[in-house]
Amino acid sequence: ALETLKMFEKKDSRMKSAAATNLSFLYYLGNELEQATNYADLAVNSDRYNPAALTNKGNTVFANGDYEKAAEFYKEALRNDSLCTEALYNLGLVYKKLNRIDEALDCFLKLHAILPNSAQVLYQIASIYEIMEDPNQATEWFLQLISVVPTDPHVLSKLGNLYDSEGDKSQAFHYYCESYRYFPSNIEVIEWLGAYYID
Repeated sequence: ALETLKMFEKKDSRMKSAAATNLSFLYYLGNELEQATNYADLAVNSDRYNPAALTNKGNTVFANGDYEKAAEFYKEALRNDSLCTEALYNLGLVYKKLNRIDEALDCFLKLHAILPNSAQVLYQIASIYEIMEDPNQATEWFLQLISVVPTDPHVLSKLGNLYDSEGDKSQAFHYYCESYRYFPSNIEVIEWLGAYYID
């Protein structure tokens, strides 16, 4: 894939930008940040209005720990294409990382309107409500998530934990049992179930 894309580097600027965008993404996936950054720069310089190129550039900056600068690239990508879901999702992650929780929630709720059945988006919304210490909203969003991915043991144990913290042992037991059924090696779930049976 890398060799094929490199053949397009010498074409016109739009073709070069598209090839460099894909090359940047492939290097990013391979954890070769220096190469990913070089191709992200090339893609952005070839076409400043390419939202995918700006998102990739934001990703390389994010990976280097400069979250504020990454946010600027994601915002620029969204100015060029308001439906660039990758930029919106990553902007939400940046805000979450920077502890700007309300802004992160706003990003993920906008994404939910575009992608109503995205497991990743539902998880982020539920997770943010957990951070905000709003167990009712967190539970509601995790229940929505379970309707999309009913066999995810991590989400099932999260629900068990939320119900347990609210004092609803029977619901907690149900979700911990379901989590155990799909992933019987989670020590925390085994410990909780053991303690429940002892009680």
